[in-house]
Amino acid sequence: MRYFATVSKSSSNAHVEDKVLASNPITEAVGNAKTTRNDNSSRFGKYTEISFDQCYQIIGANMRTYLLEKSRVVFQSENERNYHIFYQLCASAVQPEFKHLKLGSAEEFNYTRMGGSTVIEGVDDRANMVETQKTFALLGLKGDFQMDVFKMLAAILHLGNVGITAVGDDRSSISLEDKHLNIFCELLDLNCDKMAQWLCHRKIITTSETVIKPMTRTQAVNARDALAKKIYSHLFDFIVERINEALQFPGKQHTFIGVLDIYGFETFDVNSFEQFCINYANEKLQQQFNLHVFKLEQEEYMKEDIPWTLIDFYDNQPVIDLIEAKMGILELLDEECLLPHGRDENWLQKLYNNFVNKNALFEKPRMSNTSFIIQHFADKVEYKCEGFLEKNRDTVHEVLIEILKESKFHLCANFFQDNPVSVSPFSSTINIKSARPVLKSPNKQLRMTVGNKFRSSLSLLMVTLNATTPHYVRCIKPNDEKLPFEFDSKRVAQQLRACGVLETIRISAQSYPSRWTYIEFFSRYSILMTQQELSINDKKQICKIVLQRLIQDHNQYQFGRTKIFFRAGQVAYLEKLRSDKLRHACIVIQKSIRGWLQRKKFLRVKQAAITIQQYFRGQRAVRQAITARTLKQTWAAIIIQKYCRGYLVRRLCQLILVAAVTIQAYTRGFLARKKYRKMLEEHKAVVLQKYARAWLARRRFQNIRRFVLNIQLSYRVQQLQKKIEEQSRENHGLLERLTNLASTHASDMDTIQKLKLDLEKLTAQKRMCEEKGKKYKEDSEQKILKLENLNKELQEQKETLEIKLQEKTEEMKEKMDDLTKQLFDDVQKEENQRMILEKNFQNQKQDYEKEIDLLKGEINTLKEEKTQLQHQIQQEIAIQDGLKMEVGQLTKQAQKIPELQKEIELLQTQKLDVEKQAQSQKRELREKMSEVAKQLLESYDVEDVRSRLSTEDLEHLNEDGELWFAYEGLKKATRVLESHFQSQKEIYEKEIEGLNFKVEHLSQDINHLQKLFREENDINDGIRLEVSRLTSENLVIPDLKQQVSELENQKLDLENRLQEQTVKLKEMSNRLHYELEGDRTQRRTNEAQNEIDIKEKERLKVTTQEIEGLSNGLMQDEIQDEVKSKIKQETTRLTVENMDLEEKLDMKDRIIKKLEDQIKTLTKTIEKTEAHVPTLSKEYVGMMEYKKEDEDRIIQNLILDLKPRGVVVNMIPGLPAHILFMCVRYADYLNDADMLKSFMNVTIDGIKQVVKEHSEDFEMLSFWLSNTYYFLNCLKQYSGEEEFMKGNTPRQNKNCLKHFDLSEYRQVLSDLAIRIYHQFIIVMENNIQPMIVPGMLEYESLQGISGLKPTGFRKRSSSIDDTDTYTMTSILQQLSYFYSTMCQNGLDSELLKQAVKQLFFLIGAITLNSLFLRKDMCSCRKGMQIRCNISYLEEWLKDKNLQNSNAKETLEPLSQAAWLLQVKKITDDDAKEICEHCTSLSTVQIVKILNSYTPIDDFEKRVTPSFVRKVQAMLNNREDVPQLMLDTKYLFQVTFPFTPSPHALEMIQVPSSFKLGFLTRV
Repeated sequence: MRYFATVSKSSSNAHVEDKVLASNPITEAVGNAKTTRNDNSSRFGKYTEISFDQCYQIIGANMRTYLLEKSRVVFQSENERNYHIFYQLCASAVQPEFKHLKLGSAEEFNYTRMGGSTVIEGVDDRANMVETQKTFALLGLKGDFQMDVFKMLAAILHLGNVGITAVGDDRSSISLEDKHLNIFCELLDLNCDKMAQWLCHRKIITTSETVIKPMTRTQAVNARDALAKKIYSHLFDFIVERINEALQFPGKQHTFIGVLDIYGFETFDVNSFEQFCINYANEKLQQQFNLHVFKLEQEEYMKEDIPWTLIDFYDNQPVIDLIEAKMGILELLDEECLLPHGRDENWLQKLYNNFVNKNALFEKPRMSNTSFIIQHFADKVEYKCEGFLEKNRDTVHEVLIEILKESKFHLCANFFQDNPVSVSPFSSTINIKSARPVLKSPNKQLRMTVGNKFRSSLSLLMVTLNATTPHYVRCIKPNDEKLPFEFDSKRVAQQLRACGVLETIRISAQSYPSRWTYIEFFSRYSILMTQQELSINDKKQICKIVLQRLIQDHNQYQFGRTKIFFRAGQVAYLEKLRSDKLRHACIVIQKSIRGWLQRKKFLRVKQAAITIQQYFRGQRAVRQAITARTLKQTWAAIIIQKYCRGYLVRRLCQLILVAAVTIQAYTRGFLARKKYRKMLEEHKAVVLQKYARAWLARRRFQNIRRFVLNIQLSYRVQQLQKKIEEQSRENHGLLERLTNLASTHASDMDTIQKLKLDLEKLTAQKRMCEEKGKKYKEDSEQKILKLENLNKELQEQKETLEIKLQEKTEEMKEKMDDLTKQLFDDVQKEENQRMILEKNFQNQKQDYEKEIDLLKGEINTLKEEKTQLQHQIQQEIAIQDGLKMEVGQLTKQAQKIPELQKEIELLQTQKLDVEKQAQSQKRELREKMSEVAKQLLESYDVEDVRSRLSTEDLEHLNEDGELWFAYEGLKKATRVLESHFQSQKEIYEKEIEGLNFKVEHLSQDINHLQKLFREENDINDGIRLEVSRLTSENLVIPDLKQQVSELENQKLDLENRLQEQTVKLKEMSNRLHYELEGDRTQRRTNEAQNEIDIKEKERLKVTTQEIEGLSNGLMQDEIQDEVKSKIKQETTRLTVENMDLEEKLDMKDRIIKKLEDQIKTLTKTIEKTEAHVPTLSKEYVGMMEYKKEDEDRIIQNLILDLKPRGVVVNMIPGLPAHILFMCVRYADYLNDADMLKSFMNVTIDGIKQVVKEHSEDFEMLSFWLSNTYYFLNCLKQYSGEEEFMKGNTPRQNKNCLKHFDLSEYRQVLSDLAIRIYHQFIIVMENNIQPMIVPGMLEYESLQGISGLKPTGFRKRSSSIDDTDTYTMTSILQQLSYFYSTMCQNGLDSELLKQAVKQLFFLIGAITLNSLFLRKDMCSCRKGMQIRCNISYLEEWLKDKNLQNSNAKETLEPLSQAAWLLQVKKITDDDAKEICEHCTSLSTVQIVKILNSYTPIDDFEKRVTPSFVRKVQAMLNNREDVPQLMLDTKYLFQVTFPFTPSPHALEMIQVPSSFKLGFLTRV
């Protein structure tokens, strides 16, 4: 049904599909129950016909039911339950809307506890009740109808608990004080006395008299149970009828689909009338199933012209004849029911007489005389005859029916009327005869029995099935114990046999179970065909030829018109041939591809060898052919080519330049014209927009002004009306006073003298007040001077702070300016108040004199005004005291500034010390490097070598090329050193960038601390956070010391390397020295020849100078230096030894200079990186090596003993999580499953333990929530799954796990994170909950707004003691503390937003609930106060950049409640506006606020009852939960977003404070 509803979604807004689906939960609730084999067994048959229109969209549905098991209402076997609806009602008994039903738990009622199993594991009856109510409402069955149904169900439960006591052997009675009887009668509005009497008596009407006969207790209990079954049966039919009415549709259906959901074959330990009817229905359905399957097979073979012989199959018609034929079991049962004294035993005896030994399908049990056995198609079933007649009659005493007819409860009375409105579920639009034909009989005893009705409805169902195309769905249970992953093969085979599936398989197997169309066969098995066969055009003929060739036995297949039919096993044989063919072809393809790849590889290797030989031979030929003449010619050719090519290129460049300039000119002109046209168009558009927007703005302004004027006019009219009323009252009072004064004037003349004396006293008192006013003025001026002095001092302190802190304290300067402005504003306010007081004093003085002249008798009013003046003076004194307190607080804050400055100076001194240490180490290293260079220069004496070497010696050395090879070796060594130093330089630069980032982070933290310090209301929290952060930052010092020591070690390594290089150079120089001494003798022999070559040397000097000039102009890099050295070597062979010696010494000088440059560059790189983290001497792969026995130490040091404040907050967030994951990577690298499993288990247990031990520690929970989240993200990021690798770098992708899938542990960690999050939320709620009501409702952040109390209420005590009153500032401070702690611990922004949303929901819910319970808070001014506090919370969200956290929406109900307190509540428009605006408040809540609204003064009025009724009437159509209080324990669903870590694992270092020295970075 859900599939049909989804596929045929209609375009209308009627939601017919949802209604069709909604009918199923209702019928399951009232018609399904738990049995021993199924927790949700359907105890009735249901045929649902779904109607479709011409567009094949659902337009409606209709439902027909069969044989509800009514006996289950009053009796359940062991481990079974009654219908679900009863348990849902009992589970919801505590709800307010069900209080009047007076229900309890299911164990309290006889009808629900009989089976001993009132609860189904994994099923929440209360939640199912809510779902049932929703589906009722979806079908249009509103609350009144639902409550009537629930009344009937509750009445049935109470009826089952009515106590019937035996009075002797022949009588029984019911007490009139029976609690459940009274509730039953109260719910159904019945006469309690009559019901108690006729449950224990029956009326027998004869022709002559009426006899009232008492019943025994057993008969009375049966009568009570029969009444309960009758009521439930009518209620079930009534619900089905209302569902059909809800699913009715106008017009005509185009087609329909019928869904039959009916009980299957049943056999229990005790089988009764219900099982007999169920199995009878299954016999009919099985017969139809066999005929349908057989008919389909026969039609298929006849259609394809296949030779077909009829196959015998089991026919269950004899069983059906035994049950429904003439003089069958059902007819004998109906006959026995017609007899007045018919009994089950008599009927059973008739069955024995008619069928035992006469019908093979009927048997008599050997050991029982109260049962009979029928051989059904599925199995033998033994039925107990007890209760057959009573269930078939289904009768209730007429007197009880008459009592129910007299009920004033309309639903109950309609059930039992003689001609009631049809409650039958069979009156539908189905075009089939009624399943309940009405038989009019003059005798009530001849009414239709249950068996007869069931047989008739079953016949109509068979007619419907035969007229349609049926499809079958068989439901098979894997086991009877309702266990998952358990398969009982015997039980499954028994069900398949009972369903007739095995019989159907047998029928199909004896024929041709497999079949292919010719096209399908050709496309599937064309691989088995030869080229000759494929050349035939007729595919049908090809298939026949191929099958005759492949399958020799022609009886194994048959050719039809459009299909080929195969016997069992032949398709499998063809599939085997096909797979063998494909396997052979695959082998051939693999052979060819592998040969091609090997040939390609061989050719590539061969080509590489030829290329190497070519270059090697060419180099050798070049070396052999080079001479001085060829070199000259080559250089001359190069020079000629240079000038020639330069001339050609310049000429081409000039042509291109001219062309480019021409093109640019035309292009720029075109672009300029285009830009001009565009600017012209835009200018015109701007002019049009200007006038249009001006007109729109004027119109909007006029509308707003008109609206504001109307509002002002209405408000002023109201104010004038109030003033007129007040003036009329005052005039009336003045008239009364004048009359009184006129009557008492004569008597008052005598007392004037006394009044004059009193007047003199008052004048004296007035002088005293004036003197006091002058003193007060002088005091205030002195205080103003003091405040100005304080202001000057604060400005001086501000200037000194600006000089010291420079750029970092700009925010502090701004806030100091704000403080000074506030002080000036306060002083001005005080001066204004003083001036106002003086004016008031003068005005009052004039008023006193006028009143004395006019009404001398009103001395009492003067006294009252005097007391008011004194009260105002006291208020001003209190204001002065408040100002003094604020000045004291400011001075205290100013005193704390130097302390923080000292702390900042300490940090700066520590930084300077570290820099000084680095500079001193840098100087030492520079000195050592200079010493090494000096030693190197001293060890190589140039002049000594010149004096010792001769031309002969050098010539002898050059003959073997030893100097050249030595030079090449030195050059390679320098290149290796340069590459090594360059790599180290890059590593140093990376580390420098990391440290610069940390320094910037430190500066940001310092700015953040300074900002927190300047906040007035957060001073204490700011100082505490500052101290905690400074202590955490001080922990970096040991790490820096360790890094400095490592840097010193590395410096020593570099020194050792340099010493080794110097030793090598010394050995080389010594070796040269020894060789030169050995060759001195040969030099003497060659002196004679040297004189001959002097002339040639002079000639070659000129040539070498020319070559050197050319080479100096061309040589600019290292390659040209090598060419120069080769040229010099060639020339020195022809020159004398002196020239060779000079050239060799120059080469040595260059080498020494290169070494010196390298030493200088090395010292510079060391100077840059000396004060920072030491370099990595080797490349890391991001793993932590550990031993299995070290797991406990890791967990103890990294999880259990770790404190959040002990972790360096400026390092990467989630550092412990990254270290744990690096250990996981090491275990994965070793491919050790036990090691990995052990480490993951101890890690999860450790996190659980630390969370359990610190379940109330907010910082610890926040810290481990963040680390668990990072650990989970690391497992996802490096899991190797593509969806988590999108944001990874190539290096991070290399670090993915190789051997294990940790998805199960990810789920465990996700559950653990959710658990930590919930505890984290609970701790935050417990901390902030006591502050909510005092801060949001009781505290007055707007002074004077709610200073007046509503009249008629006593003074209520505050929610907390006055000594520790919470304010709105307290709530904001607590929220800021939560926010800063979560940010410090690196909590993800999405999780932080979810936590803030949960806190804001708690604030809104608790405030709103308290508002509902306190009438004194329901006033207009308190609404203004609440709106102000909500604005503070919204500003806090804006400051923290949390606007998109949806936290603001959770305050919407509270905001609407505050608006409701402020809005006008008089006219119909006001009521309509309230209904439209208060969408987040339920009807109950709106009415509660209106009824609780209490005015504070005469300007406000109470809400009239008529207005409340208007609002309530307008809100009746709103569908909302009738619940007043909000659930403060509600938790929003938490989600953990995946955020990949940007930090490379190989760059992570373990701080020494973690005490993890036994771990090794890999």
